[in-house]
Amino acid sequence: MSFGDPNNPYGAPQQGQQQPGAPGYGYPQQGQPQQPGGYGYPAAPPVQQYGGPPAPTSMPGSVSAARVMLWVIVGLQLIGVALFAVGAASVNAAKSDETLQNNVNFQQLADYSAGMIWAMAVFALAWGVFAAVLALKFNSGRNGMRITIMVFAIITAVLGIYPFVLVGLVYTVLAVLIAVFVGNSNGSAWFNRPRY
Repeated sequence: MSFGDPNNPYGAPQQGQQQPGAPGYGYPQQGQPQQPGGYGYPAAPPVQQYGGPPAPTSMPGSVSAARVMLWVIVGLQLIGVALFAVGAASVNAAKSDETLQNNVNFQQLADYSAGMIWAMAVFALAWGVFAAVLALKFNSGRNGMRITIMVFAIITAVLGIYPFVLVGLVYTVLAVLIAVFVGNSNGSAWFNRPRY
């Protein structure tokens, strides 16, 4: 490397010449704009820009749809409770019927005790009450309620797939949509909004 090369950017400037656009060492040139901040770093943005998007004042449409779907699940649970209760009462009444003692289909149904069918009715009622409580907490709930709703939706989707495949398909679709709508950015913004 020779200092005599005029194209060498690290070499000493030629006598009497200064490269165009290059200021002298340490001194800004006249008429050129200065960079904000020091040492080549940009200045920090104002504090208002760090807050993120403004908090929603009304419930977003997807979150409202998730709440409506929870109420639909509550209604379906109440229908299920009624069906289980009628089924349990029918099995109890039919066990003493002489004509059904030889019916193979009835004997398969009678293998389920009325107590088990009543237990399923109680579980369906409890699940419906839990869904109603979650639906009521959409306005006042925080992020913990959002996570609880997502866990409830995932468990409902799994329960809809396995024991009740045909009827459970409706539950599975509703539960997946609830989990998606509550878990997206609109749901996060709604449940994490500041309360004054």
